Amino acid sequence: MPKQKTHSGTKKRIKVTGSGKLMRERTNKRHLLEVKSSKRTRRLSVPKELSPADTKRVKKLLGI
Repeated sequence: MPKQKTHSGTKKRIKVTGSGKLMRERTNKRHLLEVKSSKRTRRLSVPKELSPADTKRVKKLLGI
């Protein structure tokens, strides 16, 4: 049976930590930043752990 290919879009967006957690960047940090407060943009800079509901599907896409 052939090998499972890693989904290239997913591997660019999700980082796997040493303990195996999946981390993602937050949305709303790309443009129109003048409008958003500094407090808000700082908060959006911090990566967030992927929700448990999505973890199983994303691990399959990554081949983990």
